[in-house]
Amino acid sequence: MPSEKSINSHDIEEQIALISRGTDEVLVESELRERLKEGRPLRIKAGFDPTAPDLHLGHTVLLNKMRQFQQLGHQVIFLIGDFTGRIGDPSGKSVTRPALDDAAVLANAQTYKEQVFKVLDAEKTEVRFNAEWFEPMSASDLIRLASRQTLARMLERDDFAKRYREQQPIALHEFLYPMVQGYDSVALECDVELGGTDQKFNLLMGRELQKGNGQSPQIVITMPLLEGLDGVQKMSKSLNNYVGVDDEADEMFGKLMSIPDSIMWRYFELLSARTNADIDGLRKAVDEGRNPRDVKFELGMEIVDTYHGVGTGELAKDAFIKRFQQGQLPEDIESVRVEAGNEGRALANVLVDAGLTESTSASHRMIKQGAVRIDGERVEDGRQLLQSGSEVVLQVGKRRVARVSLV
Repeated sequence: MPSEKSINSHDIEEQIALISRGTDEVLVESELRERLKEGRPLRIKAGFDPTAPDLHLGHTVLLNKMRQFQQLGHQVIFLIGDFTGRIGDPSGKSVTRPALDDAAVLANAQTYKEQVFKVLDAEKTEVRFNAEWFEPMSASDLIRLASRQTLARMLERDDFAKRYREQQPIALHEFLYPMVQGYDSVALECDVELGGTDQKFNLLMGRELQKGNGQSPQIVITMPLLEGLDGVQKMSKSLNNYVGVDDEADEMFGKLMSIPDSIMWRYFELLSARTNADIDGLRKAVDEGRNPRDVKFELGMEIVDTYHGVGTGELAKDAFIKRFQQGQLPEDIESVRVEAGNEGRALANVLVDAGLTESTSASHRMIKQGAVRIDGERVEDGRQLLQSGSEVVLQVGKRRVARVSLV
């Protein structure tokens, strides 16, 4: 277990800044501050029901937040819901989710354990299964637990209320799910529980049950649901807009290069191990003209390194560029040199200098139409600066292409 000294080495404000990064809500932040002032390792829990064999980057949003707690010296509990997985979490569901059999739950749980330690420090992670305290429960124990809440309270939950209004069936066992998830926090004596925004009702239930059992109520931290590759819908295998934790390195990198620039910073906040200061520096550099594609390369390389080992990200980037150049461009590409100067040169001007457009206004028009690419990546801002010493393949439409060396 982390020493008290390791906790005290981090300033309270430093901890709050890192813990709050990318979160949707921290309930209640004042309570979190008081716990941190105690100078002890807090018990941080996130639960995962093993309802499918593979994890994608959307699932790792919670894992990354858990890793940040580990970096601060706190005790992280990775809870596998082998019992709750048999019930089926009704969060966000319009119909009753079918329960899994024991064999499927256990097989998926084993896969989860293999995947999560690509993010978490295995030596600093407590792995627990909630069947540990639920299977010994008698029927009377479970009934007593159910007696702690009313039907009216359960129907306050949005998805239950919607299904009730629309006369969609709600099975009785679904009402038990928030109760048993909440009881996990009692069994583990949690200080903090993490979950997606769709889990807020369940997480708050943990606070209520802890109060009823004489414990200090846990702090609830909700994390946003990560958008998928389309930049709109929640990342999901069913929508085919996901990046799998076990995707091959080249496939993972290529998928990440396809995300819109507009959500790149969200991926940095929720998935990157970089500090807040590092991310702010990258954002400032883009605002000042750095090519967003180059920053997205850094994101892709970091994530590939996380899941495939240091150095694999650089190899995946090189393979990505090579595939683009060999697969989509003519064999004979004109090479040109363009003066960039000490401050770099705006893309719109470089296109003119390279003979790919007639004027800067034409450059901006083609960029607005989505017809301009740098090394295969569509660009959105003609003001971005290309720096001296770099070499890029610029493409305008399907026919105008040049390999440009900036000097």
